[in-house]
Amino acid sequence: MTRYIKGFPQSEADEDLKFVNVDELEERAKEVMPEGAYYYVASGSEYEWTWRNNTNAYNHYQIVPRSLTGMDNPSTETEFMGMKLKTPIMISPIACHGISHADAEVATQKGAALAGAMFSSSTYGNKPVEEIAAAAPDAPRMFQLYLSKNWDFNQMVFDAIKAAGYKAILLTVDALVSGYREANLRTDFAFPVPLDFFTRFQGAKGEGQTVAQMYASSAQNIGPDDIKRIKEMSGLPVIVKGINCAEDVEVALTAGADGVYVTNHGGREIDGAPATIDVLPEVVKAVNGRVPVIFDGGVRRGSHIFKALALGADLVGIGRPYLYGLALGGPHGVASVINELNDELKIDMQLTGCKTIEDVKHARLTHFEYAGDTRPSSTDPRVRKPYPVTAVNQIKKDGTDAVSGASHH
Repeated sequence: MTRYIKGFPQSEADEDLKFVNVDELEERAKEVMPEGAYYYVASGSEYEWTWRNNTNAYNHYQIVPRSLTGMDNPSTETEFMGMKLKTPIMISPIACHGISHADAEVATQKGAALAGAMFSSSTYGNKPVEEIAAAAPDAPRMFQLYLSKNWDFNQMVFDAIKAAGYKAILLTVDALVSGYREANLRTDFAFPVPLDFFTRFQGAKGEGQTVAQMYASSAQNIGPDDIKRIKEMSGLPVIVKGINCAEDVEVALTAGADGVYVTNHGGREIDGAPATIDVLPEVVKAVNGRVPVIFDGGVRRGSHIFKALALGADLVGIGRPYLYGLALGGPHGVASVINELNDELKIDMQLTGCKTIEDVKHARLTHFEYAGDTRPSSTDPRVRKPYPVTAVNQIKKDGTDAVSGASHH
């Protein structure tokens, strides 16, 4: 089933998905998502070198199998900041889930709860945080904050998420401006579904925000003092999202951060930045057990999750795969993605004698380097394949489509 909002098609699916690995969903999602929306999700910045190498770099680390361990039935249950989870997999925050499904973040939260995973939602989400929380009242959740220049807006957000039972704030510090995302430029992408916090703060002016408007309203100057101010105003722990080196660990923790989040925004900001798995060991060493560490970037396999945990992460986030699952299967599609990755993780745990997630954190890895690649972006006309036209992935011409304004290009 498909619903339309001002001509934009939104999936209403809710079903378990059958697939062999999560990579298969990327191509299948094209059948139900409009081209601009799909490429907003499925692309990085510039040449997309960092986007690709976030996944490729897991090959730098190899899992050492263990034999004769006398162990079976490994458990992926874990705990994060007092929240009990069935898996160390986290739903990383991404804006505008409404481009994948009519129920947007509500559906994603339901899927995360079905799989027992941590959920996080974005400042630029479509659904009210109150509706998200009501969809799974007892499920653990955190909130990703794009700090606004307007502190009245920030206070509105803080009050809403605290009342809705969010347990921590993920303060984004690595996306103060948008990276040069060629896919957005080539498809003239603008958010076709209203972003709730903009709408409740600005009324009708908050509908149909563009990428440019979104970033223009956020703070481009964030410093250590902001961490303290956010903690005081919100009354919630603050985890700094976008840490990639030891120096920034010390700045964040000295300022009072309650955790660090290793990410490069899925390769959507600086192209040419190192893969997150390659900077994780440096960050973990600098943290030295003082606070929890969240990690994401290019996760497509249970073995990727295993390696990140073995290198010191406490939670491992997934991004694009769950949005494809959301588009194709709604809440159960999201759960299908999490469960597949969790099942793969269990296989690696069994074959290394790791009974628990704590055991995985002490598993042995080996390491070697290799050369990366430099290729055109996936939306470059030289390599771009024709986008499929289906009955449900087209914007209706009789609707009022979102006005583009993603950039001056």
